[in-house]
Amino acid sequence: MSTEIVAPAAEAVGALTDVRRWRRYPAYKNSGSEWFREIPSAWDVRRLKSIVSSEVAKSNGEPRPFVGLEHVESSQGALIAHYSAEMVKSDQYLEFEPADILFGKLRPYLRKYWLSNFAGCCSTDFLVLRPSPCMNTRYLSYLVGSSAFIAATVATSCGVKMPRTSWDSLAAEKLGVPTIEEQRAIVALLDYETAKIDALVQKKRRQIELLEEKRAALISHAVTRGLDPSAPMEDSGVPWLGEVPAHWRALRVRDLAESLQTGPFGSQLHQEDYTECGVPVINPSHLVNGTILPDSKSAVDEATADRLKRHQLAAGDIVFARRGEMGRCALATEREAGWICGTGSLRVRPRPDVGHSRFLNRALSISKVHDWLTLESVGATMENLNSSIVGRIPLALPPWPEQRAIVEYLDREAARIDRLIGKVRQHIDVLGEYRTALISAAVTGKIDVRDEVGGRT
Repeated sequence: MSTEIVAPAAEAVGALTDVRRWRRYPAYKNSGSEWFREIPSAWDVRRLKSIVSSEVAKSNGEPRPFVGLEHVESSQGALIAHYSAEMVKSDQYLEFEPADILFGKLRPYLRKYWLSNFAGCCSTDFLVLRPSPCMNTRYLSYLVGSSAFIAATVATSCGVKMPRTSWDSLAAEKLGVPTIEEQRAIVALLDYETAKIDALVQKKRRQIELLEEKRAALISHAVTRGLDPSAPMEDSGVPWLGEVPAHWRALRVRDLAESLQTGPFGSQLHQEDYTECGVPVINPSHLVNGTILPDSKSAVDEATADRLKRHQLAAGDIVFARRGEMGRCALATEREAGWICGTGSLRVRPRPDVGHSRFLNRALSISKVHDWLTLESVGATMENLNSSIVGRIPLALPPWPEQRAIVEYLDREAARIDRLIGKVRQHIDVLGEYRTALISAAVTGKIDVRDEVGGRT
C-alpha cells in the first residue's frame, strides 16, 4: 500500500503575499482621521455622510427576499443564502436596492458586509449604505470591508452585552476619497488580485480534502487489512468488511467490551447541575477528530461527579456520540480519567486482555462503521445510538502484537499527514491575511495601483 504524499509547495504563497512589491504614492497628507490618517495628497478628505446615505425606507410589508446576519459570510462580502419573497412580509425590516451595501452593526459581526445585487429587505442589525454618485459601489464595498474601516467601526461601537455601532456614530468619520477614475482602477486591481488569492485558497482547501481522504483511507486499510500485503485472506462474513487476514478474529464490540454504558438520563443530570471549571462532562460536541476537547462551561462539581461515578471515564475508554454524527468517537487518556460521560454520549470500556484501546478507537472511527451505524440507528426524528447497537458493531481483530504494530504505524503516518495539513492551513491563513492587508492598503492609499492595472480591466 502506497503512502506517498507530496508536501504542498509554499513558493507561490510566499511570492504572492509580499506586499512590499507594491509602490507607494509620491506624496501624502494628514487626513485628520485617527484610522485613515495618512492619505495620498491628491485625494479628497470627505466625511462618510457626504459619500454615503443611510436613510432608507422601512419595509411596507410587501413580500421581498430577506437577508439577515446569518446569511452573509464574514469578511468576504458574500451572500451565502436568502429567503424567498413569499416568506417575508414584516414592516419591521429595512428595504434595500441593488448596489446598496448591507453592513452588520453588531460588534461580533462587524466584518459582515454585502454588496446587494437585488432588491430586498434586511434586519435592523444592518446599516444600509447607499453610495453617492462620487463613489464606485464596488470600491465602497472594499472600503467598508477593510481592516481600517472595521477598526474605526469598533471604536465607535457601544454597549456591554452586545456592542453595536450606529449611523450617527460613523457618519462623521473622515475618509480619503480618490477620483472615480482612480476608484475604478483600484477596483480592477483588487478584483484581479483577490480572484487569484481566492483561487489559490480553493486549491489549498482541496489539498486538505485530499490529505484527509488519504489519512482516512490509510486508517481504514490498516484496521481491516493489516500491514502485510502477503498475508492470506478470507471472507469475514460481514459484507462491508469483506476479506480480512485469515488469522484475525471476527467478533463484535460486545465480545471485547468489559462494559457498555450510556451517559446519565436527563433526570440524573439537570441543567442546574452544570457549573464552570468543575469536572468536565463529555458530550458529542467535545469529540473532535478522535480526541476529547472539554468545555469549561460543561462541567459539574465534585459532589455531582461522585454521584455520577457510574458514568466516569477511565484511561482507555472509547466515548461514542449517541446523537448527531454517527460513529463519532474519541479515546479517553489519563488526562480524562474521572471525567463524566455525558447524556448524549456512550462509553465503551474494552477488556484489556482482548483489544488495544488505540487500535479499537481507530477501527471504530472509519467511515464503514459510520455507515453501518447510520443504518442501525433508531429514533423517529433524530438518529440515536444505544448500547445494544454499539455492542453489535462487527470488527476483525488481529492478535495483540499486531494491534500494537498497526497503532504505531498509524500514529506515525497520521502525524505526518497532519503536519502537512497544518502547513496547508498556515498557507491559507497567510493568504487570508494578505488579502485583508492588500484591500486595506489599496483603499486607504498605502499603495499606488494606477499603473499596475494595465490590461486587467
